[in-house]
Amino acid sequence: MKMKSFAIVALAIMMALPAQAQYGRYGNPRGGYGRTHARSALYTYYGFRLGLNGGTVNSDNAFYDAGSLKSGLNVGFNADILLTPTTPLFFETGLLYTEKGGKKSSGGSKMTYSLNYLEVPLVLKYQLKLDNNIAATPFLGGYLACGVSGKIKNQELRTAENSFSSDNFRRFDGGVRLGCGLMLDLFYVEVGYDAGLANISQDSFDAAHTGTVFANLGINF
Repeated sequence: MKMKSFAIVALAIMMALPAQAQYGRYGNPRGGYGRTHARSALYTYYGFRLGLNGGTVNSDNAFYDAGSLKSGLNVGFNADILLTPTTPLFFETGLLYTEKGGKKSSGGSKMTYSLNYLEVPLVLKYQLKLDNNIAATPFLGGYLACGVSGKIKNQELRTAENSFSSDNFRRFDGGVRLGCGLMLDLFYVEVGYDAGLANISQDSFDAAHTGTVFANLGINF
């Protein structure tokens, strides 16, 4: 019930944003950023993203240190808002479900750490036009995330425990996001990296941080 209510609120927020679709995905239909003046500053476009993560957990505590990549899913939607009528600079935010974590082999046993989050990207994206329907989009900013599920599994002992507990990891994460995308008319592809700056360890002495490389496909509308 809570997830249904959250989805309704998120949809209402998106519908309230000033979507000026008639200007096209590159600012306006003629390709310029100064020709629509104040109206183009309100231009917003939306997108759907689906892709894969490769995650690690870096910690001072040997038990929680998981430096091998663990694969996971990355799915969600975004909204890109044009910030100025004269420069193709966008602010991107949205909501993603993203599976992070890591894995390792230690003493003959295999351990996997799954850390699944609802994540909000907060990045600046610049559109560098390569052709009428093609643009490169380098981006830099940050993200905020809240852990929603996850397990720490010991394959040898056949044990599993909750990743987000008073003995393991904190739910809140946040850090820096950077990468680059390519817009091909409606279609979009991107690669990037999330560097966790928040200490997610519950330990009073040893810190832990996430690190995640991602590759996404998407559609903009």
